[in-house]
Amino acid sequence: MMETINIITLVAALLLLYAAWSDFQRWRIPNGVVLALVAVYALGATARLATTQDTGAALFSLDGIGGDVGAGLLLFALGVALWAFRLFGAGDAKLFLPIGLFVGWHGMLPFALFLLLGGIVTMLALRVPMPLAFAHYAVVRRIEEIRASRKIPYGVIMVFATLITMVLRHRQA
Repeated sequence: MMETINIITLVAALLLLYAAWSDFQRWRIPNGVVLALVAVYALGATARLATTQDTGAALFSLDGIGGDVGAGLLLFALGVALWAFRLFGAGDAKLFLPIGLFVGWHGMLPFALFLLLGGIVTMLALRVPMPLAFAHYAVVRRIEEIRASRKIPYGVIMVFATLITMVLRHRQA
């Protein structure tokens, strides 16, 4: 059971990092990554159900699958609202669903706090000029493009807030 959860968590983390890298490079989060994250969560939830003694609690409690699905739907609704007001891209809005699944109901507050902190750090970092010694690196050139376009790849901030929250969630378990 524990090995399955660790593999699920590792695969989810790798998929989230790929989504962040894709958003950083092209301002796009592929639909396939979002669907793969949902499928990975479903595999983990199935493993959790198969090994539990209390199926009702695993399905319907805020600590179980019900809380995870509730968090995913709430974040997805928030993402769609932000997309409707053109504050978010569609990929960012879609990414909120699997993020909610993996952070769970009780991880919503830490996720929101890390998201806020990440947003503040990103906004401050984009205001600081890069030293010329690093100007030839591709990542630095991309940061300069982001700065010039004034479009923020929110998926990167969302993913790092998610990963920190997932680590905290699994340390408590």
